[in-house]
Amino acid sequence: MRPLRESLRELDDRTLSPYTGWTRDHWAALADHLLLSARRHASAEHARIRFPGEPGGYGPDVDALEGFARTFLAAGFRVAGEGGRDPHGHLEWYARGLAAGTDPRSPERWVRLDEHDQAKVEAASIALVLHLTRPWLWDRLDEGVRERVVAYLSPAVGGAYPPINWIWFQIVVEQFLASVGGPYARRDIEAGLALSDGFAREEGWYADGERRGYDHYVGWALHFYPLLWTEMAAGDPAAGARRAGYLSRFERYLDDAVHLVGGDGSPLLQGRSLTYRFAAAAQFWAAARAGITTPAPGLLRRAASGVARHFVEHGAPDDDGLLSLGWHGPWRPIAQSYSGTGSPYWAAKGLYGLVLPAGHRVWTAAEEPLPVERADFQRVIRSPGWLVSGTRADGVVRVVNHGTDHATPGDHRTDSPLYARLGYSTATSPVLAGPHAGDPVDQSVTLLGPDARPSHRTGFDTLLLRRLPTGTVVGASRWRAHWVDPDPGAADHGYGRTGRVVPGPWITVLSAVRGAWEARLVRIAPECGFPLRVGGWPVPRDGAVTSLVVPGPGLELTGEVLAEDATPLAGPTVVPWCGTTGAADPLRWYAAALHLGAGPVPSAPVIAWDGDAARVRWADGAEDVLTTTTIARSAGAR
Repeated sequence: MRPLRESLRELDDRTLSPYTGWTRDHWAALADHLLLSARRHASAEHARIRFPGEPGGYGPDVDALEGFARTFLAAGFRVAGEGGRDPHGHLEWYARGLAAGTDPRSPERWVRLDEHDQAKVEAASIALVLHLTRPWLWDRLDEGVRERVVAYLSPAVGGAYPPINWIWFQIVVEQFLASVGGPYARRDIEAGLALSDGFAREEGWYADGERRGYDHYVGWALHFYPLLWTEMAAGDPAAGARRAGYLSRFERYLDDAVHLVGGDGSPLLQGRSLTYRFAAAAQFWAAARAGITTPAPGLLRRAASGVARHFVEHGAPDDDGLLSLGWHGPWRPIAQSYSGTGSPYWAAKGLYGLVLPAGHRVWTAAEEPLPVERADFQRVIRSPGWLVSGTRADGVVRVVNHGTDHATPGDHRTDSPLYARLGYSTATSPVLAGPHAGDPVDQSVTLLGPDARPSHRTGFDTLLLRRLPTGTVVGASRWRAHWVDPDPGAADHGYGRTGRVVPGPWITVLSAVRGAWEARLVRIAPECGFPLRVGGWPVPRDGAVTSLVVPGPGLELTGEVLAEDATPLAGPTVVPWCGTTGAADPLRWYAAALHLGAGPVPSAPVIAWDGDAARVRWADGAEDVLTTTTIARSAGAR
């Protein structure tokens, strides 16, 4: 089979889309390619699509259901945007699968919602597509099939759903059931809406539940489903009353979201479920469908097309037209415990733009540059506690993290490399496999305690997030260093593990970020007895980006860790670090400068001390004064 990327390049339109070349034709071709390739792995009656590879943690029956439901999303989006025109017969093909999957007597029948919780997730995708394609699919199904679909979805009513983004799966399913005369419980919908209101945070962000869970689910789930629900519930006064608030919150969030896409189209490599890949584009299409005009339609399409093109150009889908568990190519360690062979096809949510017809403004407007393509920027995003820096010269977007760990303050567990590292970027991946995934080295500040094991920071307190008059952004956090012996057999859903905790000294870290550099100040209090290590950015050894750590006084040791097959990016990973030769001095401020970027390396910031104030002089001539006594007081007299 000819690689998809080659055929897509022939469609490029650099007038309409000067940054990506992509138009609606590219997206349609991508959807058809995925759908037609998936058919080769379907069961005889199309109800189960089982992709090659080792079964996921939930078993082959769940994998096969995911294969159907998630590719069904792509089929629904593709046909809905064409007003029912369906030259490849996608809906007819999936209608056959609906009939078999909901038939309790069929050998291809689906896992039910009351048999396995994962079916609750997949049911929402099925209901979503049936809603979007109602005139061309639902209304043409045999009455018996419609009755079986309703029966299959009905266990959602009164069902137990985790108090996270999953609550939207129940709302969507029950709202669809209500629309077709099926059973539903108004109290379920109202309770779910009230619970989701509690997820709202500052400046348009949502947390995924009560923890500091900030990741791509904010865009592809927690903003996506509320607006979809208001469409499904059109005419309901409750939906009308809520829609304005959802739109306002979404618009504010999107101003941050477009700043988190790299110049090469890569999303931020942070948070769980990264194998969903270009699902990260769903948020931009949802904005266009909702009529949001800021960001402008040309910028929304630039962001979405950049994300999808990034993966296509890096081999996802592969030469067989399939999406594997991985990031670019196959890389099994990216999977969480719930990930199976059908899981990557939630990437189909990124095809949501296809529900918009060819004449929609998002398709006809000329692409506009991403923020990182316009100019260098520094930005504070308060809810996740991120200091964001983008540099135009290399297109890299970096996040220095003082607010996200998928935990709560004082919750001492192991650090998740997906959430609790001090830095993430669009050009690097945290170390996710091998010994350094569980024992932090990349983007970390650790104490090397018993057996030289590095400490963890999960459960930290955020102390400071601020933009200085010079444009430099600063943040600080404080935590009690701790070591954890994880509970045996604990499931890994992508965030830290509990176990027996050994507490240690308190660590305070202050970051000042400008361009490709961070000035990082570190203080241990009160007593220590352990060596200190400051880890830099993890980069592919043979990649285009460079990672540097420049130690200040007292950080005499320098070195690097070489980790084989430790990230989904190609080749071995290198992590530079610096540290003390012996036990760190208590109450002393240590300083180091950390760099990540491609091309010529600008001069490192010069950090000089004037009493308790650190003066940071940057390569562009700007100078900032960081008053450490203020941070020390906010950290408490420890």
